[in-house]
Amino acid sequence: MTILETRELTKYYGTGENQVRALDGVNLKVQAGEFLAIVGTSGSGKSTLLRCIHGLETVDDGAVYMDGELMDPADKAKYREQRNRMGFVFQHFNLFPNKTVLDNCTLAQMTVLKRSREEAEKTALEYLDKVGLLDKKDSYPNQLSGGQKQRVAIARALCMNPDMMLFDEPTSALDPEMIKEVLEVMKDLGRQGMTMIVVTHEMGFARHVANRVLFLDQGHLVEEGDSEAFFTNPKSERAKDFLSKVFYDAQ
Repeated sequence: MTILETRELTKYYGTGENQVRALDGVNLKVQAGEFLAIVGTSGSGKSTLLRCIHGLETVDDGAVYMDGELMDPADKAKYREQRNRMGFVFQHFNLFPNKTVLDNCTLAQMTVLKRSREEAEKTALEYLDKVGLLDKKDSYPNQLSGGQKQRVAIARALCMNPDMMLFDEPTSALDPEMIKEVLEVMKDLGRQGMTMIVVTHEMGFARHVANRVLFLDQGHLVEEGDSEAFFTNPKSERAKDFLSKVFYDAQ
């Protein structure tokens, strides 16, 4: 079942001679339970695509559909409901520094979903346990490592009971030894059947964990397909060139 679809999604930045087409008519379908990795060079439009899907960026042309229904910002109530079905994990955590881990995970539940504090805390503790940070519930973000902060961000998003999760380069701000702990949490979510779209530079992760890969270049969707097939036998010359550089052979 198609849970999300983009049709001719187009986004511009700047005006006049300085205008850049960040996305150029991107068509995409995501199936329920699918783990989709979006790869490409910096500036290829990966994060812009994710942000347009979630409504963090306005769309200049084209549209986004959820379960076959248009996501229309003009229909504010319905649009808010559709966006709430998507959890978003940012590159730089976006935790509230003056609130504890537990408070970071309960605030949106109480303000957006109107849950009681008791219900919100019960849900937060459940997901903090799932990401292995139950013992950090009373800590503040500045007392956590980068990997722990990102796992809190994932738990916070899961507390909203989303139907799908969007990850925008979730490991790019982490030290190398912290990356694995975040990827393991994401891998577990995939095993549990969560629909996921991940913008990533972790090619090994995309190859071995994602069901399907999208390759973007200069705002164009150049190639998409089964992850193993993409990495072993890319069809386009541009994808072949990209992979030859990210999997550099020192020999």
